[in-house]
Amino acid sequence: MKKRSLKVKSVISEVHKLEKFVEELCDEYNINNSYFGNILLSLTEAFENAIFHGNGSDASKIVSISFESRPKGLLFQVQDEGKGFDYQNVPDATDVEGNPDKKGSGLFMIRALADEVNFIDKGRCIQILFYISSINQQIAIDRIQSLQDFIKTGKEEKAKKA
Repeated sequence: MKKRSLKVKSVISEVHKLEKFVEELCDEYNINNSYFGNILLSLTEAFENAIFHGNGSDASKIVSISFESRPKGLLFQVQDEGKGFDYQNVPDATDVEGNPDKKGSGLFMIRALADEVNFIDKGRCIQILFYISSINQQIAIDRIQSLQDFIKTGKEEKAKKA
């Protein structure tokens, strides 16, 4: 299992370091564009939540991002130095009437894009997991389709010659 980590100041201008971190990992693991987008968007949202909600935009506090390759998938953690929050009672971001400010929309988006989302340390740390099997499954499907297309083309060429 490979592990990597990144520590950045609690300022939004540090987001480019997170983007570079994600790009390098996705290049190393040959992550396709759709998963790259899901990972980057989820982590950016978690990073912003850590800065603004967790660390209260206090530039002296740190946001820690860690990565671990596990058999089940790619695990990312984003941790702040705040007090935590009640992650079990986040407002429903899809409730336009009851939640006009769309509170919780970042967590809603993270949950929609990731395969698993868990909170630890009273909500100070969010774990975001992307299954490798689903990534590999799509690659396998694409390869099988290419092979079937190749075989079909070969059979059609043989039929033309006969």
